[in-house]
Amino acid sequence: MASPLALVAAGALCVCAAAVPASAQDTAPVVSRGVTIPAFYTPPTELPAQDGTLLRTGAMPLGLSIPGLDGHPMPGTATRLMYKSTDSSGQPVAVTGAYIEPTAKWKHSGPRPLVAVAPGTMGQGDQCAASFALEHPLTLNGDTVSVGYEALAVYRILATGAAVVITDYVGLGATDRLHTYVNRLDEGHALLDAARAARAVPGASVTSASPTGLYGYSQGGGATAAAAELQPSYAPDIPLAGTYSGAPPADLTSTMKGIDGSALAGALAWSINGFAQADPDLRAVVRANINEAGKAALDDASTMCVGDALFGYGFAKSTKWTKDGTSIADVIASEPRAQAALDRQRIGTLKPAGPVRVATGIHDDIVPHGQARQLAKDWCGKGGDVTYKAIALPNLGDKILTNHLVPLLTDQGDAVSWLEDRLSGKPATSNCRTMPVQP
Repeated sequence: MASPLALVAAGALCVCAAAVPASAQDTAPVVSRGVTIPAFYTPPTELPAQDGTLLRTGAMPLGLSIPGLDGHPMPGTATRLMYKSTDSSGQPVAVTGAYIEPTAKWKHSGPRPLVAVAPGTMGQGDQCAASFALEHPLTLNGDTVSVGYEALAVYRILATGAAVVITDYVGLGATDRLHTYVNRLDEGHALLDAARAARAVPGASVTSASPTGLYGYSQGGGATAAAAELQPSYAPDIPLAGTYSGAPPADLTSTMKGIDGSALAGALAWSINGFAQADPDLRAVVRANINEAGKAALDDASTMCVGDALFGYGFAKSTKWTKDGTSIADVIASEPRAQAALDRQRIGTLKPAGPVRVATGIHDDIVPHGQARQLAKDWCGKGGDVTYKAIALPNLGDKILTNHLVPLLTDQGDAVSWLEDRLSGKPATSNCRTMPVQP
């Protein structure tokens, strides 16, 4: 894959290649930090017009699976997917992911439902893709570290009898472009089109009548929130029953300040890389303000997974990456066109479809609590059916990820139960009226 900073400097974009992506049949294997990406992940040269069209499938062993008494593996049978979506520039894009047909029966009446899972931050290298992590729960080869932590949520959902489809997002896994990290349109479209594609998987029990839920935390929480806003206009054919949005990065200006200098500072590089690829205004700002150390860091981070970023750029400050020692957030704020580009990524400007549950740790300083609470408040103001959950835990340490990760684990059971209730047809109870007194 070409260096993202080389592309920025040249004024070109990886996204330009999307119109004529590489073919799995005529290119050499892609190797990312010592991991050979299977040819399955190389998109075809031509893409169909219809969003959600299934392009190819393949059998996929789950890394954590046991034989069932009836001969079917538990928690289910996985299929690798590639499907068509539309990116934030309105161009066709191939996206990968996985569908899992559960062994468990759906406990409630009605057809088996589907949950589209938006993974949390995995990284920007193709070897970090969530579908790859389901097959390889731990990738550790001396050059990269990737942990398939989403398996816990996925398996909990499968235990309810709901089917699961998980997206890898635009450019993560698929080898024709860079992953556009936290781009709300790319993420929302990719998640909704994954739900469409799941219906066409050979042997899948879900259909167009299956109630559909969205589940995500952190980057995934932003993706599900964006998808809930986009569903009425982009995918009205999906019967959306409920959306769980945990720790959503709804305001990227605030979130960039939260991750700058934190243990997950590498995620700032992924954001810059993705937006420099997709938005000419932000690309121009990057080219004009990033110094040589910053170029090297962005280039290096573009193939990293979360584990690599923690070791390589933990607690790094973006002031070291700019020519004048100004933080990246302040650089963008000083450039009206760049700030406007970031503001277009704001989630909360549209009413979400169906009931939504927003959860946020009150001490979360990585994806700041205040902006996540503001999302719930904004949605309430637009008449949304919002269940807001402030996760009250002690302060577990500033900037070291604990205030962000522990709420994920403590709230996960309640989040899955809430979503199961929506899929079974139980109405949600909005608590918008008490927002003013909630932390």
